[in-house]
Amino acid sequence: MTTQSLTVNGERTAIGAVPVHTSVLDWLRDRGLTGAKEGCAEGECGACSVLLARPGIDTPTEWTAVNACLLPIAALDGQEVITSEGLGTPADLHPVQQELAVRGGSQCGFCTPGFVCSMAAEYYRPGRSACEGSPEHGENGFDLHSLSGNLCRCTGYRPIRDAAYALGEPTENDALNARAAAPAPAPVATGMHSAEGSFIRPASLADALSLLGEREDAEVVAGCTDTGVQVNIFGSRPALTVAIDRLDELREFSFGADEVRLGAALTLTEIERRLAGRVPLLSEMFPQFASRLIRNGATIGGNLGTGSPIGDTPPALLALDASLVLASHRGERVVPLADYFTGYRQTVKAADELIRTIVIPLPLAPMTAFHKIAKRRFDDISSVAIGYALDVRDGVVRDARIGLGGVAATPLRARETEAALIGQPWTEETVRNVAAVMAAEGTPMDDHRASSSYRSAMLGQSLLRCYFAEQGVLA
Repeated sequence: MTTQSLTVNGERTAIGAVPVHTSVLDWLRDRGLTGAKEGCAEGECGACSVLLARPGIDTPTEWTAVNACLLPIAALDGQEVITSEGLGTPADLHPVQQELAVRGGSQCGFCTPGFVCSMAAEYYRPGRSACEGSPEHGENGFDLHSLSGNLCRCTGYRPIRDAAYALGEPTENDALNARAAAPAPAPVATGMHSAEGSFIRPASLADALSLLGEREDAEVVAGCTDTGVQVNIFGSRPALTVAIDRLDELREFSFGADEVRLGAALTLTEIERRLAGRVPLLSEMFPQFASRLIRNGATIGGNLGTGSPIGDTPPALLALDASLVLASHRGERVVPLADYFTGYRQTVKAADELIRTIVIPLPLAPMTAFHKIAKRRFDDISSVAIGYALDVRDGVVRDARIGLGGVAATPLRARETEAALIGQPWTEETVRNVAAVMAAEGTPMDDHRASSSYRSAMLGQSLLRCYFAEQGVLA
């Protein structure tokens, strides 16, 4: 029987006999690598950040920062991890560690190793180069959003930002930079078992579908950004976990003449970079979807698969008139996303089906927007989310698709608002009148994030904001 193992800071290490649901974070700490910490166990604080060697878009390998608290160690069989201890030593600090030290970017130190790993991922990001400075980008090309998933409670962010903006380019003798020129570890078909249950990474989509056909109680995981929280916070212990994130058949990407095809196991970061702004509505959505650390793990199929009414991708994809390719051992079928959601966290997807591909038809609507109303500007769960795709020609609304999240038990299309807009002049008078229709869409509820009346008011205000932004009145 093959022994499960991974490479940690350059050394091959056996995973050993551990409970199946042991997180990467706990496994590392049990082996004395205590730089990564557990702050929230939900992927929100970034104290557990580590680097994974993943297949790159611009280089064979990219160092990708992820939340170690969410991933099960079983998912990293055959993979390669760098922790803060592996970046440098007290006698030979890594450039990121050096800049944080000399610029006062650390105080109590609890969060610092997580910042170090997230900053290192951005330090090694292909394509990072000098650019004009802005509040969120340094002149060295450092994107401050790479730290959006890391929280500090005592130092303050200015010295951390200063350290990030002071970083130069990796040198020729930088081992991790040189490592990026070699291929990333291939996915390993693996199986781990303990009293808690089993973890299986199938070798192919056919194997995965066969397994789901036999075990409809299986928990399907990709980035584990949702399931990891259930395991950590709510004590969930699925009897069988099936990992599908590295299946080639689920990682399709194409931008053709008639449609865009996005594999369900592509992460949000991968999609963002591969699209490179070619779907503007998604370009607006991506920065508002959780944090960079989460987007590095979360998949588009996973966000849809949960059936959550407050997921960020459904409103945008509804506006884009997307469809889903669902696959099972019985074959494949195509379902319009507008028909996919059936109730609170319920969908038409059968227990033995997987989302294989998300299909977006082309051409795209010429006018799009994504609005997310939340308590924080970034890294927060939405109270209301709205995606717009409008076709306005000669001053008249020829077509309209509006996706809504957070205002019903499911994401939904704003059908009545769409009907009220189509055929009408695109004027302030029309928009103010239709805003009242928009405010009545869905069945919003009161909860700890927002009241039902607030959610309704935000719907109407969102349509006005969309109009005035298009007119150039709002930035």
